[in-house]
Amino acid sequence: MSTPDPRRDELRARLQLTRARIDRACLDAGRTERPTLIVVTKFFPAADVNRLAELDVRDIGENRDQEARVKVTEIADRGRLTVHFIGQLQTNKAASVARYADVVHSVDRPKLAQALGGAAARYGRCLETLIQVDLSQAPGRGGVQPTQARALADIVAATEGLNLRGVMAVAPLGADPAAAFERLAGLADGIRADHPSAQWISAGMSGDLEIAVRFGATHLRVGSAILGSRPPRG
Repeated sequence: MSTPDPRRDELRARLQLTRARIDRACLDAGRTERPTLIVVTKFFPAADVNRLAELDVRDIGENRDQEARVKVTEIADRGRLTVHFIGQLQTNKAASVARYADVVHSVDRPKLAQALGGAAARYGRCLETLIQVDLSQAPGRGGVQPTQARALADIVAATEGLNLRGVMAVAPLGADPAAAFERLAGLADGIRADHPSAQWISAGMSGDLEIAVRFGATHLRVGSAILGSRPPRG
């Protein structure tokens, strides 16, 4: 008999609800393939990541290198998980992230692409890479301007150590996410015309995942709906 674990039971219930939401959204959108669910584990301990792995989660998301690089070493079965780095990334942190991340969602400038690719190549790795697009024009949100996204995609595609897989965006605060996700889908189509392997659209979080599914998201980044409120930070 397994040891009772209320936290694991909580995560199981929240996962079931979230997966049901995704299934309903796919049905409403006429989609037959469920998007990849990335559980955003930032600020939560490795113990929760290990519980999620036991519950058949295969993708986790982190956005702070200082936290993520330690947490990854504490995962019981690292080989079962794909680690997505989804936060804004300073160029001087690129070498660190290139050591442990499998996917980087937040490439938004040539200098960062070159730093990531160079580090990955030195480590004998190839990082799946997405272009982060700024759909909000809000300071501090990160992302390349939409008019420059295709040019940056060309740079990423030509960079050793990187494999261009698509685009990522965060819906603007206080605005209708449908318009943003529709625009992102159009940008993704343009990039895909030049780079057919760039099939991914990373969009949608706990509050707007249904809308993201409607507009073709292939990857959903869901945190609070599964893990609950952030724990206090020391």
